[in-house]
Amino acid sequence: MCGIVAYNGSIAAQEPILHGLERLEYRGYDSAGVAIQKDGKLQVERAKGRLHALVERLSDGPMEGTVGIGHTRWATHGEPNVANAHPQVSNDGNFALVHNGIIENFQTLKNALISEGYSFQSDTDTEVAVNLIQKYYDGNLKEAVARATGDIRGTYAFAALSAHEPDTLVVARMDSPLILGVSEDGVFAASDVAALLDYTKKVIYLEDGDLVTIGAQGYTIENQGEVVEREVVDVPWDATQATKEGYDHFMIKEIHEQPKALRDSLIRKVSGGTVDLSDSSYTREEILAFDRIYMSACGTAFHAAEVGKRALEDALGREVQAEVASELRYYMPFITEKSLVIVISQSGETGDTLAVVKEAQKRGAQVLAVTNVVGSSIDRASDKVIHCDAGPEISVASTKAYSTQLLSLFLLALDFGEKVGRYSPEEVRARVKELSEIPDTIEKMLEKTIPEVDAIAEKISKKDSIFYLGRGLDYLSAKEGALKLKEISYIHANALPSGELKHGTIALIEEGLPVVTIITQSELVEKSISNVKEVKARGAHTIVLTNDEAPEVDSVADDKILIPKTSDLYAPLISVLPQQLLAYKTSVLLGNDVDKPRNLAKSVTVE
Repeated sequence: MCGIVAYNGSIAAQEPILHGLERLEYRGYDSAGVAIQKDGKLQVERAKGRLHALVERLSDGPMEGTVGIGHTRWATHGEPNVANAHPQVSNDGNFALVHNGIIENFQTLKNALISEGYSFQSDTDTEVAVNLIQKYYDGNLKEAVARATGDIRGTYAFAALSAHEPDTLVVARMDSPLILGVSEDGVFAASDVAALLDYTKKVIYLEDGDLVTIGAQGYTIENQGEVVEREVVDVPWDATQATKEGYDHFMIKEIHEQPKALRDSLIRKVSGGTVDLSDSSYTREEILAFDRIYMSACGTAFHAAEVGKRALEDALGREVQAEVASELRYYMPFITEKSLVIVISQSGETGDTLAVVKEAQKRGAQVLAVTNVVGSSIDRASDKVIHCDAGPEISVASTKAYSTQLLSLFLLALDFGEKVGRYSPEEVRARVKELSEIPDTIEKMLEKTIPEVDAIAEKISKKDSIFYLGRGLDYLSAKEGALKLKEISYIHANALPSGELKHGTIALIEEGLPVVTIITQSELVEKSISNVKEVKARGAHTIVLTNDEAPEVDSVADDKILIPKTSDLYAPLISVLPQQLLAYKTSVLLGNDVDKPRNLAKSVTVE
């Protein structure tokens, strides 16, 4: 969601802070700001809109000083404007704070501060926190931050400066991502690794409750008043992976990176032609002992969970339940110490999904995470973790992370299925071979660019609404296709099971309305064709995405995208590609900001 970059070191702070914020633009934001300490004074500049507006404000002359904090804000409390932008400053002007998260009891705290004579210039909960720091300051910034966090109920990643302590930066974390970066030139704090890759690959993943004092001589981490040590980790990514490398947008770059991402994921999860998840999975006895298996995630990751549910049900011969994390976190009466909860999150910082992890563990359940970010909150909180190995994904609309999530769940299902005796070793090897051929298949699809997509995108870009239909796994793929389109094109897109169309929604079908139908499930081809006929008879413009070359499909399709054939279960890995391209090309035609769609954030860390 919001982006934090802070620095204390030997070089001028403005450049690395602004550069780090630029690297975090993909997270989504609507204002930006920076504060730098110099000669006992705080220099603060903020701007509404994109980062370039802040850079323009600073163009007359850079802020001097080697200790600073920066922020890109995605509005939660108060509209996007300069007054609500971060850093927020205390009443006396001596303290500045940037904050990610939500302070749930901010109104109560604000009312108490007002009664004590404090005034407020913004609508943010963050201004409450910075005034608490002023209130509690007694010559020690760390202690003031500690006392302020003691009053706060909610989530936060804080970075604070004081005019009284020129060489000190204090950061704190609770349920909101925050890392340290250690370099020869100083110490960074940031909400994401991407902000630091040009300066250091040595990072420390902070834990909930950590309070860090960063001074000229290094840093000290405390938790509950005790000094603690945290491991310094070498990040496997490099800065070039977080650049466009000649592509117009990160999204199209990441679509084209899918073959490599899938190969990398296979390399780390397959050995000797069969699945090898080692300690990331469970034993036969543990699997058989689970009374219930739940899968939970948000957005695109939830669509992966729904496909993964089908794969696990096939592997285990038992029911698996998939629930949206924002719902499951508040209703899990059947989760016990005998249950397994599988969570999926690209960033590993998704607030609702992290809450599911913690609540499930309170009930004694085992939690297995599928995530793309090593060292993320969900990674560290879960009992077992399968990493997607997609590399950094910058575009808000997820593409390669989704594909590697699907692959990871397919491999997990094969692992479970063989262990419980539902799949023979020979069958697992055959399925692994099929999955191992899919990266080449996708690469060939990308090489010919699927020209049909361009023509269809041109037509869709002129429409206000579109429907996506599918049966079985095709419906789950349709949900992801519809989400991609509406995320970045802002065209209303609705996905539903083809068979449900006639139970009300068909009333919305009218002349010229685009309807995309996915047909890859071999036993459902005839029924799916009948559904296409239903909408065609009512004037819809029918677009069929299929791996079936039957003439019956041609007879009902105004436009057709033919994709390579694979087994029914693994078809979502193939069918998602043209849908991603369709969404991308439509968005480009409409002139939208593809990588940073309005109102959206890459990592949603608040409710």
